[in-house]
Amino acid sequence: MRQFDADTAMMPKTLEAALYAVGGAVQAVDEVMRGDVENAFVAVRPPGHHAERATAMGFCFFNNVAIAARHAQAAHGAERVAILDFDVHHGNGTQDIFWSDPTVLYASTHEMPLYPGTGAREETGEHGTIVNAPLRAGDGGEEFKAALETVILPKMAAFRPDLILVSAGFDAHRRDPLANLNLLESDFAWVTARLMEIADQCAKGRLVSLLEGGYDLDALSRSAAAHILTLMHGL
Repeated sequence: MRQFDADTAMMPKTLEAALYAVGGAVQAVDEVMRGDVENAFVAVRPPGHHAERATAMGFCFFNNVAIAARHAQAAHGAERVAILDFDVHHGNGTQDIFWSDPTVLYASTHEMPLYPGTGAREETGEHGTIVNAPLRAGDGGEEFKAALETVILPKMAAFRPDLILVSAGFDAHRRDPLANLNLLESDFAWVTARLMEIADQCAKGRLVSLLEGGYDLDALSRSAAAHILTLMHGL
């Protein structure tokens, strides 16, 4: 076993699992960008949004969503990719990777202060393409929706992405033991539907969602189901 930090340990099969997670993200992008499917949900672990360019951390080894964005650009000619991260923990790795890249918009709602300590509203990147809308402990669906409607979604729509990617962490659910937000399944369904609207307007409906956090199994399963059913059928 190799221990990268207190949360991130590599076992004999970890690399294989992490490579499959990346492969799932890449395959989903391929199918969506080719038009085989309109959207996709990639149910893989380990997650990815804490992994920086050369640093594994926070349960993450490879940054799956960042690799998906780069693959969409390199293999399918996507000029602009937008990423929404609604995991309760800020995606420091994704922000770090795209900090100086005007072709990728990274937007995040997350509890603050909380691990990993990044994600202040003032962190906007070199080109204004980093959009952070931090929430406070105890916030619920009303505050979550307000942050998205007033801060994030207008900027995503104005960016006019060719593809929307989602870092879909469900640990902002009120049952999750690692944080203190109070979202419900209906909140995840709502944000999914709003993202689908923007994808329809700008990106021919193209949306790929990748699983990130979620540590109460009942809340995780019900929240992911609400997210997937919305992707399949809308609200």
